[in-house]
Parts: sequence; structure tokens; C-alpha cells
Amino acid sequence: MYGIFILGTAGCGKSLLASSLAEWLGRESKSVVIVNLDPGALRLPYFPQVDVRKYISLQELMEKYGLGPNGALIMAADLLADQAPRLSEEIAALNPEYAIIDTPGQMELFAFRVSGPYLARELSLDQKMVLYLFDAPFCSDPFNYVSNLFLSVAVHLRFTLPQVNVLTKMDLLSEQTIKTILQWSTVPGMLEATLLSQAGGSVPLLARDLLAAISRLRFDFSMIASSARYFTNFVNLVAAIERTLTRGEKE
Repeated sequence: MYGIFILGTAGCGKSLLASSLAEWLGRESKSVVIVNLDPGALRLPYFPQVDVRKYISLQELMEKYGLGPNGALIMAADLLADQAPRLSEEIAALNPEYAIIDTPGQMELFAFRVSGPYLARELSLDQKMVLYLFDAPFCSDPFNYVSNLFLSVAVHLRFTLPQVNVLTKMDLLSEQTIKTILQWSTVPGMLEATLLSQAGGSVPLLARDLLAAISRLRFDFSMIASSARYFTNFVNLVAAIERTLTRGEKE
């Protein structure tokens, strides 16, 4: 069983990508389950075969401990770790080829608390990976792009899993803008030049120095642009996922 953890900032399209990816793999006759790890999700664009909301209720946490919505979300995130055995059992019972794991909308509740990496380690899956999503409209600004690049690196360091970066919502931007963002991801010199061309006092210099620090880590920052709404470029996205999960053994 392969596990695909989908992470990214709020609103970047995690749930929609989970739904579209499951549909695409299903068309290829792959058995797929979607795992919802967001106890605060009110509406989802898919039916989760495994759902943490069966075990964690935000409303019950608020009533029992006198918490507000934010406090309940934090407690719920910490309680996720306790559900690893139950979730593993549910996934194993379904025995899918792929488990697509949709993580909480507020990424910090999963990625930067103890429970997220712990749960990722403890779920009983043969091979695991992370899809980290870059929101294309947000990343069209070079400073926002650098900020998201830092988050991508932080997620990689937290989970220490193979990671593929995905530029989502490409249908919302022009072809030229998407091309520019993709060039930033593969040609650091072009991104640095763009940063330094921006007005803003010391901000461009700070962003340039941050970019230089990231570059020294020698991570692969290339991205695959896609649109989950229209399945754009899913052939290349799924090929990259399969290469990552099979460690390059599958073409």
C-alpha cells in the first residue's frame, strides 16, 4: 500500500486535489481510499472511506473543555496521534493500492505539531510520500513564492519523506505567469534577479539572502503545474508520484 500525504497552506486546494487524484487513479483501475485527517472539515469534495471525524469531534471538545474553535482545533490536532492504530486498521481492512491522505486545512496544526509527523510514521503503509502544494495565485508574487519555498523545506525536514512539489490552480493564471513561476523553481538566478528588481527597501535583499540559504540545502525545488479542477497535467503528476513511490523502478 502506498501512502500520499497532501500538505499545503490553507486554501491551496488539498481536498480538491485528493478528490481528483483518487478519481484519476480509479480510472486507471487502481484501488484507492481517501483518508480525511481534518477533524474540523465541514464539507469535502469527496466521500472519505477513512475519516478521523468518527473519532474526534470538535463540538464535543469545545463543550467538554470549554474551548473556542481555535483551541478545539489545536487539541484535536494533538489527539490525532492517538488515532494511528485505528486509522491503520481501517486502511488495512480496505487494502487499497493507494491511500490518499488529506491533511488539515491549517497546515501548521499537522506539520508543525508533534502529532503530524508521528502519525505519518505510524500509519502502516509500505511506501509514503508528501505532495506539497504551492498555491499558484499566491505564488505569483516572488516574495510569497520564497515564503512558500521555506514552508516546503520545513515540511520536508519535519516528515523526512520523499516529496513532490505541485503548483496548483494553474487554470487561474495566464500561461506566461505559470511559466515564470516554474522558471523560478528551477533557475535560482532568475528568481534572485526578480527579487532584486522589486521596490521595497531592504525586503528584496532579505528575500535574496533567504533564497541563498535555501539553495545551499541542495533540495530539488522543481514543481509540476496542475489544475485539479480540470485534471490538467495529471499524466505527468501521476507519473512523478509513481516514480517517487516505487523509487524510480516504474516508468
